[in-house]
Amino acid sequence: MDFNILGIKRSIEDLRQQLLNHELYQYLENMEQLQLFMEQHVYAVWDFMVLLKTLQRKLTSTGEAWVPSDSRIARRLINDIVLAEESDLDLNNQPSSHYEMYLAAMKQCGADTQAINRLVRKAKEGHSLKSLVQYNVAEMDAACLNFVKNSYAVVKRDKVHEVAAAFSFGREDLIPDLFTEIVKDLNQKFEGRLSAFVYYLERHIEIDGDEHGPMAEQMISELCGNDETKWQEAQEAAKQALEARLAFWDAITLKLKAISKENLVPLV
Repeated sequence: MDFNILGIKRSIEDLRQQLLNHELYQYLENMEQLQLFMEQHVYAVWDFMVLLKTLQRKLTSTGEAWVPSDSRIARRLINDIVLAEESDLDLNNQPSSHYEMYLAAMKQCGADTQAINRLVRKAKEGHSLKSLVQYNVAEMDAACLNFVKNSYAVVKRDKVHEVAAAFSFGREDLIPDLFTEIVKDLNQKFEGRLSAFVYYLERHIEIDGDEHGPMAEQMISELCGNDETKWQEAQEAAKQALEARLAFWDAITLKLKAISKENLVPLV
């Protein structure tokens, strides 16, 4: 493994541990809590795709007149990741992005999809990422908006190695650890009623942990090369991505705590 990659991992290990051991997981035991979590977390799923497609635009040729992009390795890596994330197979063996799988899981368990659908609808209408974030035309709540702002900031800086670092260490590299225990609990307690969510989590863990994590790290190494400044910027971008995730988790936890236990309807 690249020593620079190891250096980044060491620098963010404390933040990773805070996320892995976050108290949020204590509040995902009932349907109402799970629905609220998904209604918030879906913005991270959408945000992940924003970073992914930014990388694809920067590392491949998307202009009308095609030309080969500079980095053959990074080009291959990002196209492989995009294929799985944007055109995987869902629970019914039909083509689906992981975002669409998540929406299906939300609908199956009764979570409200109106807010995230409003965001995507605004994007389809032609609103830019700047308009969505700076002017909040989709009326995201504060926690979701603040989380997405971090990705907007890294995209706006227009440094592809920073985007790759935020994508890898703040998204891809983190998700397998975050959701392993949740998947186990879901399989034991909620099987049948949350099958789409279980499938999404297991599929995401399988692909991201076994394939995309190492691929994303290789992409960062290719993009930073021997440039010490780029490595420092990549490390800072990774740190900021995890800090944003931690703040998001804190905000979601406060919302979960606000749900009165007397009003919760047990799943079992």
